[in-house]
Amino acid sequence: MKKTFIINELDCANCAAKMERAISKIKGVEDVTVNFMTKKAVIFADEDAFTNIINEANQKISKIDSEAVLEEV
Repeated sequence: MKKTFIINELDCANCAAKMERAISKIKGVEDVTVNFMTKKAVIFADEDAFTNIINEANQKISKIDSEAVLEEV
C-alpha cells in the first residue's frame, strides 16, 4: 500500500535525505521517497503495519529535525 504524507517544518535537503534513509530502515517499509521541494514523503508498506511505521517514522524524523512532523495527505 502507498501513502503520501506532508512533512511540516522540513527545512533542508540534507535533512530530507537523512529522513528518507531513516524511514527506509523501519521494519515493514518496502520503499520510501522524501522530496524536499514538495515536502512530501511517499511510503510503500503493508497496510497492517502502517500505524507502527508512522509512529516510528515520526520518532526518527524528530531526532533529525525536532520541529518536523508527518501529516497524512
